[in-house]
Amino acid sequence: MTGVIHGEIDARHAEISNLNRHIHSNPELAYEEYKAHDAFVTHLRYLNFEVTPKAYGLETSFVAEYGTGGRLVIYNAEYDALPGIGHACGHNLIASASFAAFLGLAAALKKSGKPGRVRLLGTPAEEGGGGKLKLLEAGAYKGADASLMVHPGPGHKLPAPLRGVAFVRMLANVKMRAYFTGKEAHAAIAPWDGVNALDAVCLSYNAISMLRQQMKPHERIHGVFRSAGDRPNVTPANCCVEYYVRSDTRANAQRLWERVEKCFEGAAIATGCSVRYEPLNSYADVRSSGPLCRAYVEAMPAGTVLYDETVGFLAGSTDMGDVTYACPGFHGAFGIDSKDGAANHTKGFTAVAGTQDALERAIECGKGMAVVGWKVLTDDAFAADMKKAWELDMIEAAK
Repeated sequence: MTGVIHGEIDARHAEISNLNRHIHSNPELAYEEYKAHDAFVTHLRYLNFEVTPKAYGLETSFVAEYGTGGRLVIYNAEYDALPGIGHACGHNLIASASFAAFLGLAAALKKSGKPGRVRLLGTPAEEGGGGKLKLLEAGAYKGADASLMVHPGPGHKLPAPLRGVAFVRMLANVKMRAYFTGKEAHAAIAPWDGVNALDAVCLSYNAISMLRQQMKPHERIHGVFRSAGDRPNVTPANCCVEYYVRSDTRANAQRLWERVEKCFEGAAIATGCSVRYEPLNSYADVRSSGPLCRAYVEAMPAGTVLYDETVGFLAGSTDMGDVTYACPGFHGAFGIDSKDGAANHTKGFTAVAGTQDALERAIECGKGMAVVGWKVLTDDAFAADMKKAWELDMIEAAK
């Protein structure tokens, strides 16, 4: 069925290209991706797929599905952008690759008449908004046998002829805001009457900086001051900081956060302030499926995709991690023609993500994902091996 899959994707190149160009040219922030949502719905209906807009209670999510019975493969289409710098993480390419994969696998199912289902799921708000967390809660991944997507990265970090990596490690994170509350006073007339929340902020900042000496090499803590007072002659009574705490597993990220929390508590005690926390959208680590990754390497042109890498080609955190805790998942990465200093989340990457070459690489990845999806739906032994590997990995992740 590889020929059928590739042939269908090639035949739909114009539709994929139009969608990609539209999304890249109209960057929209988390939960505001109305143009991308509408473009997907329009394209899918034009191709005679049944589409549910505003799916699972989210205004900018959609779902399209083809096939009956059998196992279910879900492709995730991200399409949110970043403030001020547009598609600097190349989500237009993620959307295009998943669109291509969906079209290819749907064509294979139609041609074969075999049981199986493929779903294209619009997943808004990956950039901090936790769209997949809401979709998981709403049941969008219920019954899924596998969920796949690919993410662009800085191609200058991959020596030719390599164009991608299958097994990509991305960290879990815990995101929190900490609010310190003290007492206002006139900083010149009666400073002794005040309880300085900014002092608590500064103490916690320094305590966390010292904590970094005792962290594991792969762990990260980074934060910013959200509010730190208004005028120098008024003792700050209300201050806020926001921190991201990252580690290799969801359990280890939580353990690291508990150490950070002690820094906040100690600062509050030392200054006489109180402290409270506001949890934000925390993401699990990506638990890539070994069987899916190996199948993807086999499906791609020989010698172009590494199974694994450790040099940090793509780093950070994603809500796709939470999906991999719900079902076997694949979050591969592919390089686009970036230059040194123009990796993800830069204006240089935004420009490269809009090129024709970047789109062609995304489509190539879509073909590979479609072939892997066909293997999931039709190869019983492979599907059983994939599920068993995932179950064992979930036991390991909980430690």
